[in-house]
Amino acid sequence: MKRVGMALAIMLAGPAMAQDITLTAPDTGPQITSLLEGASLTLAVDPDADPAPQDYIAAARADYRALLTALYSAGYYGGTVSIKVNGREAADISPLAAPGRIDTIAIAIDKGPKFTFGRARVAPLPEGTTLPDGFQSGEDAGADLIRQATVAGVSAWRDAGHAKADVAGQDIVARHDARKLDASVTLSPGPRLTFGAVTVSGNDDVRSTAITRIAGLPEGAVYSPAELEKAARRLRETGAFDSINLREFDGIGPGDTLPIDIQVVESLPRRFGFGIELSSVEGLKVSAFWLHRNFWGGAERLRVEGEVAGIGGGTGGTDYRIATSLTIPAIYGPDTDLSVNATLSREDEPDYLLDKAAVEVIATRKLTDDLTASAGLGLLTAREETDLGVREYTLFTLPLSATYDKRDNPTNAQNGYYIDVDATPFISLDGGASGGRLYVDARAYRSFGDDDKFGLAARAQIGTVLGAEIAEAPADFLYYSGGSGTVRGQSYKSLGVDTVAGTETTTTGGLSFVGAQLEARYGVTDSIGLVGFYDIGHVGTTQVPGEAGDWHSGLGLGLRYNTGIGPIRLDVGTPANGDDAFSSVEVYIGIGQAF
Repeated sequence: MKRVGMALAIMLAGPAMAQDITLTAPDTGPQITSLLEGASLTLAVDPDADPAPQDYIAAARADYRALLTALYSAGYYGGTVSIKVNGREAADISPLAAPGRIDTIAIAIDKGPKFTFGRARVAPLPEGTTLPDGFQSGEDAGADLIRQATVAGVSAWRDAGHAKADVAGQDIVARHDARKLDASVTLSPGPRLTFGAVTVSGNDDVRSTAITRIAGLPEGAVYSPAELEKAARRLRETGAFDSINLREFDGIGPGDTLPIDIQVVESLPRRFGFGIELSSVEGLKVSAFWLHRNFWGGAERLRVEGEVAGIGGGTGGTDYRIATSLTIPAIYGPDTDLSVNATLSREDEPDYLLDKAAVEVIATRKLTDDLTASAGLGLLTAREETDLGVREYTLFTLPLSATYDKRDNPTNAQNGYYIDVDATPFISLDGGASGGRLYVDARAYRSFGDDDKFGLAARAQIGTVLGAEIAEAPADFLYYSGGSGTVRGQSYKSLGVDTVAGTETTTTGGLSFVGAQLEARYGVTDSIGLVGFYDIGHVGTTQVPGEAGDWHSGLGLGLRYNTGIGPIRLDVGTPANGDDAFSSVEVYIGIGQAF
């Protein structure tokens, strides 16, 4: 048999340091060799830290166990390890008697034969437990598989309410003559427990009663790790805490109960921030906010924010907005929040000038981990100037929404899908038209290959205004197309509909909208990605999306630079149809993917 040797050498300088370290593992492929190199503590010694000879001796003596453990994880239980320091076995050298100078460290490994499982057993198990596929007789006997099977068994008992499930014993025997490993692990499920008393520690300003209410642990219900995870998620989402730990008591309470202590570290209650954005099309936008994360002592969030946009832009005049919102968590059960929002704004768009004041009270409920729904009541009053005239109106609104989010990453999704549905019925309180606005946003993502470097992303948008004609509907309820949120490459809100009033033709938003965006994404490196995109949008004159109106499209290329808060996005697009096709470009910069 031809023997293939693989060796790693690291040359180090210094009078007391190793000059030559080698790791030799004959008859091993790159995967096993890499595993051994990664396990070696001697190879991990940092020469730049000025290590002493004692450091190398200590690492070499520890490597016997570390390297054998690595062999066991790959299914080799008959291997041998020799580590010679200056020609002498490291096991025979005391760290206190290390040589004054180390010239060579030679690590030689004989992996020995590969073992397969003879007996592979973890018991008892609750009904329906699934163990790792490789943990069965005849399969390669990797030590990690035994650990994974044991963890799966204990987790299955905990999921069934046995919070104190643990390993009662194990019998692992290597039969070298048969090259078999017999692994038998015995579990002790313990009694089935229910959630007991809940206590809170670490809090100073947030009331304990509010913390337990938000956590929503069901005292008296059968213990469930999933309920603990939900409770921690609810507390995190308030934003009032830097850290959260739900500690299970070591013992078992009266009546087979398990007390839980919620340990928190509170965040600083107040926070403020500001932002500046510059666009060659929309001009300068300046914004600021002030936030209180524990307004009344119950983790309530009060946010006040202001914004001035369109400064020096080409999309109308300057826009102003000031808004405040108060969110009360766990207002009706742990998964229902209540928010009160108030907004004063001015929108100076090319086709209308709108001054508006609005108040909303909205309840939001998390129905599942992925599905959130909200419903509320609102009141808005507005003064609107368009080419069709000036009018004032007051509307009673009923904002409704539902979001189903199955993306693997909200800011940089590679797989999954997302659906958001918004409906706003409105009733005129001053004799005007009543109706409703409906908008649906659906997105899907799919990546390909082992490294997910190539992916496709698609988005579809559809909207309509029901019960009111164009001249009767609020101007900001109508639909436009163009810009980063609809069709890149086309100017912001460049597509509307023409409305004839007497002998004059004016441009307004449409009663319906259909849009689609398609991206091909490719990761050049872990940090840099390229994107090609094609977008299309249709604005309709009727309530039926896509029925009558006009459409436009855009295409272009983008660059992504991944950061810890999401990719920095640069898109350059151009119109893809019409008289100005490919005659101009639009540039978009932001954080996060376009959708």
